[in-house]
Amino acid sequence: MAKTLVVASRVKELATNNGKPLNVASDFSDELTKKVEELIASACKRAVLNGRTTVMPKDL
Repeated sequence: MAKTLVVASRVKELATNNGKPLNVASDFSDELTKKVEELIASACKRAVLNGRTTVMPKDL
């Protein structure tokens, strides 16, 4: 299992519909972590392709 990159309690705070809280499945944070890892990997690839060793917001 991958290391968790997101804080489940913060995810729950943001999961709302018109200000009303929504339930968050217990495995949602695990899947969100996978997506974050994919975004980071993609950003790293873009930075390298652009000749940089620094990953920047524009790489997202």
